Amino acid sequence: MRCGIPKIVVISIDSKYCSGAEQRELMERPMANNGTRRAALYLRVSTDGQTTTNQQAELEAVARRSGWDVVEVYRDHGVSGAKGRNGRPAFHRLCKDATRRKFDLVAAWSVDRLGRSLQDLVTFLGDLHSVGVDLYLHQQAVDTTTPAGKAMFQMMGVFAEFERAIIVERVKAGLARARAQGKRLGRPTLPAATEQRIRDRLATGMGILRVAKTLGVGVSAVQRIKGSMEDAHASR
Repeated sequence: MRCGIPKIVVISIDSKYCSGAEQRELMERPMANNGTRRAALYLRVSTDGQTTTNQQAELEAVARRSGWDVVEVYRDHGVSGAKGRNGRPAFHRLCKDATRRKFDLVAAWSVDRLGRSLQDLVTFLGDLHSVGVDLYLHQQAVDTTTPAGKAMFQMMGVFAEFERAIIVERVKAGLARARAQGKRLGRPTLPAATEQRIRDRLATGMGILRVAKTLGVGVSAVQRIKGSMEDAHASR
């Protein structure tokens, strides 16, 4: 007759690959009652004529081989990856559920299913990492539960920063070229006559929104002029 001796699971973490904080994070990370990792699948196709069936079949096969328990499938159908988080309902729900720790790992068919920008991907990875959720990308063979996957994550962060730096340099070069060509940068200024009419109406006590609507100008322009009038009055 067997005695009711409780099972003890010992987890060994190699300190060569994990810092003290990461070791504590892994030890404290909740999983399913049987120790199985809870996985969420994210599927996306850009047009209505496409299907997510193949993506789901491949990821479910990976989950079976890896011993993951698929707890939720998030599917954006006919939604472009160029759209932000709010433009993709299922992706938005995935991010919220990750914060609620409803799963331990997000699995996607490919990196381009998550987004079209490297910077957006790294931001998403950072959000997952901050709540202790890992990422698996099937086509790129990226798995952040492994030391190699964590290293890949860090490399992607470096490349994202490099991409951002290149964009900044291109913008600066474009602005410098425009100035050299004598082009005026920034928002177009209002004609002096229009600006005076705005001042006259503000002086009568007319509201900002009404002035903007009456003269057909932007609210921000009226706000700017009103602010300059208040500054001039305060300096007297």
